[in-house]
Amino acid sequence: HVQLVESGGGSVQTGGSLRLSCTASGYTNSTYCMAWFRQAPGKVREGVATINSANYITYADSVKDRFTISRDNAKKTLYLNMNSLSPEDTAMYYCAADVGCTGTYWHWGQGTQVTVS
Repeated sequence: HVQLVESGGGSVQTGGSLRLSCTASGYTNSTYCMAWFRQAPGKVREGVATINSANYITYADSVKDRFTISRDNAKKTLYLNMNSLSPEDTAMYYCAADVGCTGTYWHWGQGTQVTVS
């Protein structure tokens, strides 16, 4: 049973920084893709950043050059460093895992709130 637990959200002023973490457990497959998504009130969920098992990374245009996704495979932890935050970044942030890199994120965390004012 795959479990993802996010942490690191909070409230920050415009221009500030936060680091989100997502710790995974419950799987042994060494090939997995992971991603960060976010959803603001009244808006559809959007992908923020992805990283595959070869550390190939993609970013949404809205966060490029401000956010950095990374992973520590030994710790089974995914990170999202967020800099130059703006109120438009306010959302619930979710990490997701695609074990086996099948193309579908089947496993999701409970989310961590990021509020920028």
